[in-house]
Amino acid sequence: MADLDFSPPEGLTIPLWRSLLINLADRFAPERLPPLELTSKPVDVGILEGDLLQLPWYRTVFSNIGDVVSLEVLPPLQLESRPVDVGELLGDELSHGWWNSLLQGIRDRLAPERLPALQLTSHPVLAFGAESNLQILDWSSLITGPKVFLPDAPEPAATVYSVDVPMNTPVPATPSVDTSLLAARLQLVRDIGRTRFRRKIWVSLAVAEAIFLLVAIFKFQ
Repeated sequence: MADLDFSPPEGLTIPLWRSLLINLADRFAPERLPPLELTSKPVDVGILEGDLLQLPWYRTVFSNIGDVVSLEVLPPLQLESRPVDVGELLGDELSHGWWNSLLQGIRDRLAPERLPALQLTSHPVLAFGAESNLQILDWSSLITGPKVFLPDAPEPAATVYSVDVPMNTPVPATPSVDTSLLAARLQLVRDIGRTRFRRKIWVSLAVAEAIFLLVAIFKFQ
């Protein structure tokens, strides 16, 4: 492999005055290069996609009508590679009727395809619940050695606690509420809410005006 050079280009290490002189020399006395010689044959790719999008609508309409009425005759396709048989494609298989898949399923059930024996290169590992969908490894099958079944830990005995609750508990008296203080508090909360609402409106107007001024400055500059 070729050695990759991730160092910055030499133009970054040139001093400013030298780069300025080089640019002036290229501007007033450019280097005279030999004419370009093409060694490959250009290929006609037709109209480019950008030019096609810039065409007016009437030209595209007539072009589409011409393609429908008289199709372009293309030369036969010449394959230079050898095709590989990949069997039936998935799209073609899905396009078949339901009876084809039914007959194929019955055939695979009654006369399955005989495949060669599988050559395993590693020791198979037993899995817990191999017949189910969940595949979880059984650690007892991975560890070699005798199985030891330990007795269950004894359950702790239930402890009963008794709490003495006095029967005659005095009920605290409900403090009296002054209605004038409650009305003043509600009025204060209402005024604070209105003040916050008006502040949000003024801030929104100021932000909208600032955005409008910035857009006007950059648009009409």
